[in-house]
Amino acid sequence: MAKKIKCIVKRPDEQFGHMTWVSDSLENLQKTVGGYIETVSIDDHELVLIVNEEGKLRDMPYNFSALCSAHAYDAYVEWREPLFGTVIVCGTSPTKDTFEDIPIDFNEWKALLCEWGN
Repeated sequence: MAKKIKCIVKRPDEQFGHMTWVSDSLENLQKTVGGYIETVSIDDHELVLIVNEEGKLRDMPYNFSALCSAHAYDAYVEWREPLFGTVIVCGTSPTKDTFEDIPIDFNEWKALLCEWGN
């Protein structure tokens, strides 16, 4: 059953996006990002970014780059992930199997974008 989650929706033409409520149904998430969804985890901030998985291939406008990190093969790796098209920013459950309300406020989001160089 779909529920409403508090999130930030950031379109490419917005500097920081806007706080809103969206239905977490697959159909609605796909409609919001304009196609099939893919998630990008930002574990340091317990965030998940929901994006169009074909955003770059479909020549959607550049939105921003997220700083991602992971532990792989006993090493800590960081990389910049360019994101295209509309992005939904929300939280995730501890098991990462459901989307949840965004765990940070809008000012923290703005600071994070600035920290990432956007």
